[in-house]
Amino acid sequence: MYTASWRDVVRRDFFGPHPSPRDRAYRFIIRVTLVVFRLFRFQFDVRGQEHVPASGGAVIASNHVSYLDFTFLGLGASPQFRMVRFMAKASVFGHWFAGPCMRAMQHIPVDRKAGAAAFDVAVRALKDGEVVGVFPEATISSSFELKDLKAGAARMAVQAEVPLIPAAVWGGQRIATKGHKVVLRRGVAITVLLGEPIVPGPGEKPQAVLRRLREALEELVEQAQSSYPQQPEGPDDRWWLPARAGGTAPTPEQAHELDVHDVAGRKVGVAKPHPVARLKALATRRRR
Repeated sequence: MYTASWRDVVRRDFFGPHPSPRDRAYRFIIRVTLVVFRLFRFQFDVRGQEHVPASGGAVIASNHVSYLDFTFLGLGASPQFRMVRFMAKASVFGHWFAGPCMRAMQHIPVDRKAGAAAFDVAVRALKDGEVVGVFPEATISSSFELKDLKAGAARMAVQAEVPLIPAAVWGGQRIATKGHKVVLRRGVAITVLLGEPIVPGPGEKPQAVLRRLREALEELVEQAQSSYPQQPEGPDDRWWLPARAGGTAPTPEQAHELDVHDVAGRKVGVAKPHPVARLKALATRRRR
């Protein structure tokens, strides 16, 4: 387990021997973030950092369970001294506080009604040797299960001819996620797994790469969930577990209904799984 230390906050070599001047703001924001990690003593289990290339372009594609996932994924790239440019919805860039920070870190705004421009910017960044972060589910998964994936990450890797690195994050939903209040509790465990790069073959189509990505993500998410070191503190603390694991999160089908109504601007309640159904799901999971 890694817990950020005050030494990490002030280490001069934390970003490598020759950090780029253009990333001064990014480095400052990371140091501030490390202060927050230290104060709340988040416990990080980060594995697979070696899969992030030390140079050249790459796409990191991850599942999405919390608003803080991008900050946690950044820890996976930091040992290689890489700054990840994340693709995020354009509305975040309009926020009075988050917007200036996102622009200073040179993240990439995505207008969902006109995504081609953001795609082109991302491909250009990849060809220039940048690491681009993508959440191919497009939004946070309310069920905490892997949703259907958009093909953008695979298309970028194919077009820019760069590796696609699958990743899984777990635990951040306990702090800040969609539909729940932000709870800055101390000592929360955060798991970050980076898998082996998926290298598109000559002439390989994006849909074939996307299938490979989904298989890798499913395996990594399962590994992150099963190896997570902390358990719910009681019956009322099972909301952050998937229904199939005995949690009270919406099922994937219920989460889909939530997403549909949310996009339409309508709020809708979702019935919680019956306790007996949750116990059966948990028993089935343990027998696997």
